[in-house]
Amino acid sequence: MQRKILEEIISKQSERKSLAYVINTKNGDEFIISSGEKTDYPELDNEIIDCLRFDRSKLVQVDNINFFIDVYNPPLKLLIIGAVHIAQHLINFANNLNFDCILIDPREGFANKERFTDVKIYNSWPDEVLPKLEIDERTAVVTLTHDPKIDDVALDYVLDKSCFYIGSLGSKKTHNARIERLSKKHSKQNLTTIHGPIGLDIGARSPAEIALSIVGEMISKLRL
Repeated sequence: MQRKILEEIISKQSERKSLAYVINTKNGDEFIISSGEKTDYPELDNEIIDCLRFDRSKLVQVDNINFFIDVYNPPLKLLIIGAVHIAQHLINFANNLNFDCILIDPREGFANKERFTDVKIYNSWPDEVLPKLEIDERTAVVTLTHDPKIDDVALDYVLDKSCFYIGSLGSKKTHNARIERLSKKHSKQNLTTIHGPIGLDIGARSPAEIALSIVGEMISKLRL
């Protein structure tokens, strides 16, 4: 790998840019391609998209040419709004899946290091914190408080971002009321990106099971 290419990879990773390093294994031609960019080979473009989506590097053959695609994705990020009991299990699951987790809740009695020992905590309102965070296509957002003064503020901000997953805790009745409130500022298309009631339908009852259903839905949205 050329030094200038390595430097470009390091630079783009610091900017949370998804990219692939591609090398023609026959003649040694190599280049960097960012997510959304195109090469001269449509089939290779599809292979790169696949590699970036599934976080995997591989050797492919396009027009009888062998290319090795090496993926450099930024870490997955999970923003959790609400320091409820479900959040404790959700953070454990997400940490094991190598997500960078951030917990946001202005209520210090709920969001503190005694209850959450292994996550970065912001005791602020979502609209105070979210603009300071990098929110992109490698980011998932989950709201858990049931309090519109907290959850709606977060949703209002992230609905116009490129998050790969947005989910909100609550019953169908609660979710319908949430959509009605947010429809005053957001399009129907944007509102359909909110997964609610949150999580895969696995009959979850306990906080741990609900957290598992949320993680399962997040991964299915990321990979499928």
